[in-house]
Amino acid sequence: MQQRFTPQQALPKAKNYCAYQERCHSEVQDKLYGFGLSKNEADQILSTLIEENYLNEERFAIMYAGGHFRTKHWGRVKIKYELKKKMVSDYCIKKAISFIDDIAYIKTLSWLAEQKLKTLKSEKNLFIRKKKLQDHLLQKGYESDLIREIVNKK
Repeated sequence: MQQRFTPQQALPKAKNYCAYQERCHSEVQDKLYGFGLSKNEADQILSTLIEENYLNEERFAIMYAGGHFRTKHWGRVKIKYELKKKMVSDYCIKKAISFIDDIAYIKTLSWLAEQKLKTLKSEKNLFIRKKKLQDHLLQKGYESDLIREIVNKK
């Protein structure tokens, strides 16, 4: 049985939740609903968290994009998709994507291609090898025109 909280009990819990790591509005909203709060109560707490700067969707999007690019080596396409799933605004998504350095982005894409090619050494058919490389980079969320350039160089 899920424990229910009053708005007065939920606010400090929500503050801790937001202070621990950056959160998007939808994550915090889901958490508040999980506390058994009504939509009005949850909206009131969300407003308080935003006013007190515990919750900032732009900051969340920038941190999310940068972190997932650096640690998981995701491309812009996948980052945009995942942020949209979290119901982050288009403005915040564009701003977050703009923070990814173009030079680092191309370097990472090349590095990923090199790593994948090492695993494809046993594949004798050039077309199959290129297709597997292309599929891998697409799955990582990179743009198809950049992938085409990289694949054609290999």
